[in-house]
Amino acid sequence: MRRYLILPAALACCAVLAGCSGQGTENSAGDDPSAVTAPSTGESTASPADSGTTGPSGRPTPASSPVAGSATATATASDAQGRCHTSELRASVGANRPGAGQSNFALVLTNGSRRTCTVHGFPGVEFVNGAGEAVTPDPERATDEERRTVTLAPGASAWSALTYTNPALTGVTTVTPAALRVNPPDETAALSVRWAGGEVSNTGKASVPRLSPLRPGDGT
Repeated sequence: MRRYLILPAALACCAVLAGCSGQGTENSAGDDPSAVTAPSTGESTASPADSGTTGPSGRPTPASSPVAGSATATATASDAQGRCHTSELRASVGANRPGAGQSNFALVLTNGSRRTCTVHGFPGVEFVNGAGEAVTPDPERATDEERRTVTLAPGASAWSALTYTNPALTGVTTVTPAALRVNPPDETAALSVRWAGGEVSNTGKASVPRLSPLRPGDGT
């Protein structure tokens, strides 16, 4: 009688053990696939909350991305201006504004074109005779003064101060030029302006004309 009671009990115990073993195998594989950790690719991921905006496809757009076309627009605007060319400018010389033994003239460059352009630094200047030959040393440049880029809209002007001590005060020999030959900054072609300022030193020793960098306006 005891032998028949032991056998069912042993069978029941084996069934319980088999069930426990099957449950343990199932949990080790993972009921939730999202619990599996993918291998690292070295790249970080960001949620839409991190990136700030969402594109038309529903994908996040990084908030730090530059606005498309902004660099091109800036470069295009700069290229469209560019420096003023000789053919776009007119040159003139203002009336003498003497003071303390000095002669003071405004050498003016005016934008005669239909576009905005720029000038920077010093114009090239020569005093010439009727044949276009230089009759004095080149004017000195006021290199101690600030050089700036001057933007000229159509019709706008920039000017350079042309100053020198009255030659009668220094006793140097003089010449009366017929014109000024003016090269806009960085240009090789020149403009000619009639000179009505009288005698100028031709020695380079004293009363030498001095030229300032270009600045906005017409010197008045």
